Amino acid sequence: MTPRVKSPVKTVALALGGGGARGLAHIPMLEVFDELGVRPVAMAGTSMGAIYAAAYAAGLSAAELHAYTLATLADRRGTRSKLMAARTGRLADLFAGLGNPVMIDAEAFCEAFLPEAVPKTFSELAIPLTVVATDYYGRRERAFTSGPLRQAVAASMAIPGAIQPVRIDGQVLIDGATVNPLPLDHLAGKADILVGVDVSGAATLATETDMPGTFEAMFGALQIMQAAIVDAKAAHCRPDILIRPNVGSIRALDFARSSVVFRLARPAKEELKRRLGDLLERG
Repeated sequence: MTPRVKSPVKTVALALGGGGARGLAHIPMLEVFDELGVRPVAMAGTSMGAIYAAAYAAGLSAAELHAYTLATLADRRGTRSKLMAARTGRLADLFAGLGNPVMIDAEAFCEAFLPEAVPKTFSELAIPLTVVATDYYGRRERAFTSGPLRQAVAASMAIPGAIQPVRIDGQVLIDGATVNPLPLDHLAGKADILVGVDVSGAATLATETDMPGTFEAMFGALQIMQAAIVDAKAAHCRPDILIRPNVGSIRALDFARSSVVFRLARPAKEELKRRLGDLLERG
């Protein structure tokens, strides 16, 4: 009898997209990797995706990220205090023409809210990571794979109008979702299986007819733009699995609705677990 040749273990690369509070849905997707015992060989992230990708690549488990996120969001007084401390200016500055006191300093935000286990540099990560930001004046993408990690994550999440841009190597950098909301292309050819998690909200069929408010319209327009970019990127660099949690009803700043996000993401988690498990079993 001819002995059966064992199929080689397939490798997996994972891209996590941007989407504000909708990015909380990344946690259930990371739980799938832990439950299947799969460790990505490479990761890429944009904005909220960069935050969770950095934490996961640092060695934190999905369960630890879940607990840390819930504890942080539950401590509303502490969160409010950290946000106040991370502002770029004081209320008096608004009247003195010195700046916007509501604007958040991205680097101060990351230092205040990232888990301590997230290292200072890319070289200290357990999984190779690419973090995507946008060069504001260069009108192009900037991808980081080395150097200061927290500064790169801060640049990737610098949402225009809400979070102050970050200056790195003389470049003014803003939210990476402006040019590449789901950086699949940075993982092309790096693994046997490419998985992307799109939290732009494109999977949700909206039924509302009310006129949106100013900020809602601004963030909604960004959501529409990001969904279109993701579609174009996915058509060019086809992932083996593209998961879109049904979180379009979650607004960009709805972090207080974490339990709702996790509930809405449950079907997508089950889908990812089934599809990834099937691909891995094929060998």
